[in-house]
Amino acid sequence: MYPWIFRHLPGPLPVRILLALVLVTAVVTALFVWVFPWAAENIDFLSRDPGIS
Repeated sequence: MYPWIFRHLPGPLPVRILLALVLVTAVVTALFVWVFPWAAENIDFLSRDPGIS
């Protein structure tokens, strides 16, 4: 999957590396801003308090 994405990015090698880093940063940011908070609220297994003292 990653080689396929890297091959389809435009430009020379330094530009492709920069674009790949931007894509990874955008995906990680989207996960932390939208996906993980949604999962914490809506998935029962993640919202249970284990009651460990």
